[in-house]
Amino acid sequence: MPHIIIEYSTNLETICDPQDLVDDLHAAAIADGIGPLTGVRTRAAARDLYQVADSHKRNAFVAIVARIGPGRAAPEKTRFLTALLDAAERSMAEAMQQYAIAFSCEVQEIDAEFRVNRNHVKTRLDGAGS
Repeated sequence: MPHIIIEYSTNLETICDPQDLVDDLHAAAIADGIGPLTGVRTRAAARDLYQVADSHKRNAFVAIVARIGPGRAAPEKTRFLTALLDAAERSMAEAMQQYAIAFSCEVQEIDAEFRVNRNHVKTRLDGAGS
């Protein structure tokens, strides 16, 4: 953990590379240290169908959901949320000069009782595979 899911309005693709946002949020999650490196996953999905506020063509959105394992105190979750949101705004600073971007970020705890994880990346990183 964490698993970071980014949704964004497709109009942003005309002025920036969403992979940069993925890279920047992934780096922010690793730097924060809220979870082990082997558990960090970051992905993004463009949303073709959307409306933002008054539907102006230069309105856009970036919605971030970070799913983490249970047991972290509120200050730790708040610090992580802030780190992700700050990284997103830094990453999109140039785009924000042309577009009004609505950012949202939330941290959700995963119910450990109803989650199964089989992480073979950890095996590779631990040296058992290349």
